Amino acid sequence: MVKLDPKKTRQAERLYLVLAALFIASLVSGNLIFQKFFYWDFFGIHTFELSVGILPYPITFLITDLIAEIFGKKRADQVVIAGLGSTVFVLFILSLANAAPATEWSPVNNSTFQEVFGLTAVAVTASMVAYLLAQLVDIRLYHFWKNLTNGKHLWLRNNASTMSSQLVDTAAVLSLLCLFGAIEWSLFWTLLWSGFFFKVLVAAFDTPFLYFFVYIIKRHFGLGDNDEIRAIAD
Repeated sequence: MVKLDPKKTRQAERLYLVLAALFIASLVSGNLIFQKFFYWDFFGIHTFELSVGILPYPITFLITDLIAEIFGKKRADQVVIAGLGSTVFVLFILSLANAAPATEWSPVNNSTFQEVFGLTAVAVTASMVAYLLAQLVDIRLYHFWKNLTNGKHLWLRNNASTMSSQLVDTAAVLSLLCLFGAIEWSLFWTLLWSGFFFKVLVAAFDTPFLYFFVYIIKRHFGLGDNDEIRAIAD
C-alpha cells in the first residue's frame, strides 16, 4: 500500500467516490429497466436476445476491477456492499410507491405502474444474489491473478476474472428469475449463452479502457505495477 501526500489523498478519495457513484448508478438502473428485451445481430454470426438491464451491468465489473487495481480488494468489497445496500433501499422506495394509490388524474395509473415495476422485487432479489456471488468472485479472482503475475498482464486478470464472474452472474440471475416465474424455463439456455457471450465481448472490449484509466491514474499518483493507494483510515 502506498500512502500519498494530503493533496493527492484528497484527489484519490474524490476519485473513489466518483467510481462508487457510477457503480451504484449502473447497478440500480440495470435492475429498474430489466423487463424490456431486445435483439442484436452480431455481424450475422450470432443474434443476441438480451434484457436492456444487461447494458449498464458490465460497467460495474469494469469499475470494480479498476477500484481493485488502484485501491485494493478491501475498497472494492466496500463498493459491492454499498451497491447492495443501495439496491435494497431502492426496492423499499418502489414498494412504497407501488402501494400508494394513484389519483384519477395521475398520468401513470396503478396498473401501468404495476406492469412496469411489478416484477422489480423479483428482479432485484435475483440480481442481488447473483450480484453478490459474481462481484465477490470477480474481485477475488482479479487479485489472485494480480498476485500470481506480480502486477503484470493487466489484460489477463481483467478478462479472466470478469468472464468467470459473468458466467456465475448470468446463470444465477436467470435461474432465480425462472424459479420466480418471471421468465419461462424454455428461454433459459438461449438467454444464458446470449447473455454470457455478450458479456465476454464487452469484457474484451473494455480491456483497452481499463489499461487507459489504470495508466493515467497510476501515473498521476506515482504508483508502480503492484502498488495500491492506502485508505485514509489505514
